[in-house]
Amino acid sequence: MPKPRSTDATAPSLPDVSDRPATDALVDRFGREATDLRLSLTDFCNLRCTYCMPASGLTFLAKDQMLSVDEVVRLVRIGVEHLGIDQVRFTGGEPLTRPDLDEIIAGVAALRPRPNISLTTNAIGLDVRAAKLKAAGLDRINVSLDTVVSETFERMSRRPLLHRVLEGIDGARRAGLDPIKVNAVLLPGVNDHELPDLLDWCLDRGLQLRVIEQMPLDADRIWDRTSMITAADVHGILADRFELTAAEEPRNGAPAELYEVTDRSSGAHRGQVGIIASVTRPFCADCRRTRLTAEGRVRTCLFSREETDLRGALRGGGSDEEIARIWRAAQWGKKAGHGMNSKDFVQPDRPMSAIGG
Repeated sequence: MPKPRSTDATAPSLPDVSDRPATDALVDRFGREATDLRLSLTDFCNLRCTYCMPASGLTFLAKDQMLSVDEVVRLVRIGVEHLGIDQVRFTGGEPLTRPDLDEIIAGVAALRPRPNISLTTNAIGLDVRAAKLKAAGLDRINVSLDTVVSETFERMSRRPLLHRVLEGIDGARRAGLDPIKVNAVLLPGVNDHELPDLLDWCLDRGLQLRVIEQMPLDADRIWDRTSMITAADVHGILADRFELTAAEEPRNGAPAELYEVTDRSSGAHRGQVGIIASVTRPFCADCRRTRLTAEGRVRTCLFSREETDLRGALRGGGSDEEIARIWRAAQWGKKAGHGMNSKDFVQPDRPMSAIGG
């Protein structure tokens, strides 16, 4: 069994906030205000997707390193009451591997004002938990699913568990979770040719597919910009079977560009598809997210190379306002963009599983 991962790295000093405006909100020096909290509950996952984790060898956080139920709820409460957070998404690793997930959701759902609560999951085990999570206050889910072909799923996730994911999606539908979004990453020569069938499968079931450009967050560090499937490629792959028309609804800081989908053979409108072009069409200028790792560190961007510890203040007796002050200062230091187009871009040390998507 792998040893727990150490998190003893020294946090950077807080940025100078002398020119920060007198506001309680989580603003940065580029005029953005973070109202969407992405909070990782664990760095452990029961899959080993090639674009996220290595096949083996990762070490994971010990239980006492991760935030407890009370600590998670308190940090979210501070975000809601002091900082203007109105959306909370729980991520991982795989958040369903935490047996206390329903307690966390119930605690957050009891906050006033109540934030919208969502979950990003691989759906393994969701079939037996969806109703309880819905009753606790979960509003909606995103399911990571790159293919509905068993052989491709096993190749990408290194686990023969597609049937468990599909059972989880069915359980979420029965529980009334809506909308259910499906997040798919395309790898060249692996599952890109399956995209039209995956979109058709989602549309038939009332699921909203989101196609995400692969980002340099893989643990094996084999990401190659020159061969990745881009947003433009996605349009090309779908063009023979579907016509995509830009949706009229405003984006409002959402990562996905939405398109109405029309079936070319029948002319029928089928629903919508989203494309998240983080690499080729970055949306950093309208980013409204702040992030917390499973051990309570603020990350202002997926690609941050700095983190600011809140757990130390939390466990050291810090007041709500002191923790809020640290969080505000960290967010004030958010950079203008992720910098992937810069020649000196350096991939973060943490893989996606240890950050929270």
